[in-house]
Amino acid sequence: MEIIKESDFRKEIKSNPGKCYLFFGEEDYMKSFALKLAVETISPEPSFSFFNEIRLDALSYSPDALLDSMMPLPMMAERKIIVVSGLDLNAMRADEIDALCSVLEKLDDYDYNTVIVSVASDRLDPGILPKKPSSTLKKFGECATLVNFEKNSPAKLSAWVGKHFEHNEVSAAPDVCAFVIERCGRDMFILAGETDKLAFYVKQNGRNTVTREDVIRVATPATEYDAFAFTNAIGARKKEEALSILRDLKMKKADPILIMGEVTKTLCDMTAVAILNSDGLTTGEISTILKLHEFRVSLILKNRPRADVCKLLLSRCREADLELKSSRDGYAVLEKLICTI
Repeated sequence: MEIIKESDFRKEIKSNPGKCYLFFGEEDYMKSFALKLAVETISPEPSFSFFNEIRLDALSYSPDALLDSMMPLPMMAERKIIVVSGLDLNAMRADEIDALCSVLEKLDDYDYNTVIVSVASDRLDPGILPKKPSSTLKKFGECATLVNFEKNSPAKLSAWVGKHFEHNEVSAAPDVCAFVIERCGRDMFILAGETDKLAFYVKQNGRNTVTREDVIRVATPATEYDAFAFTNAIGARKKEEALSILRDLKMKKADPILIMGEVTKTLCDMTAVAILNSDGLTTGEISTILKLHEFRVSLILKNRPRADVCKLLLSRCREADLELKSSRDGYAVLEKLICTI
């Protein structure tokens, strides 16, 4: 079973396109970018796109529809491209997965096609990579090249923001680009919109450089809740950071009981990882035992959690949980928890 990165796919699609690819992983924005590149490379002539660029979504897809789209020869081109998107592989039965893969295996008979099955981040469980891929991923690995779109690191995202500014004919210092990530979050769809907005703002004001003050004035702060980051803030006793996240949650009217549940679960994971790490187990071994993604385990270990500290925090969370269920103001209970750590 071959799994390649998005950067490898971009090189391959330009030089030697394969017959079938499965796009999966966390970064949906880069999937859309890679699809656009593939279509432009394989079907560059708009006048023939009706024949050489075929798209099937969750409503129009069926095994027969896919097979029918594979049969016709490309028009005035060496290859044609078929994009299948919108499928929820987690919700499909095993026989439905088998039927899809059975059609993809017929591409040897229709080798003038490149088929890309693109799956959203929450619609395919990849398992624990690279050691324990899910049964669905294994099945696709027999008939397709698997392309994993991993979440980009803050450093890579910062560099990408800088390039996005340049595309809009403005510039920003590296620390300003990093601040955009810090303020707006790591969702690339949101970052694309925010960088466009900032570029238009400074050009409208007769400038071509984005400053930190521009980001504060114009960019929309991220309000998404990250249980891992929130728990990390509690574990590191970063009270101001934890209270800031809690303020965002309160504005969004998030349920305090659900917040506590997610924090407790994350703390349980952190405690278990800390204990196993103190016993000398590797990241991969911990990932296998706890059935956590290796990346998540590595993030926990990066912050060097201590088992005794995690246990103490869990004890306080239990106390707060009991108080929470009998309190009329759940946010006050959470604030008290943060302030007493």
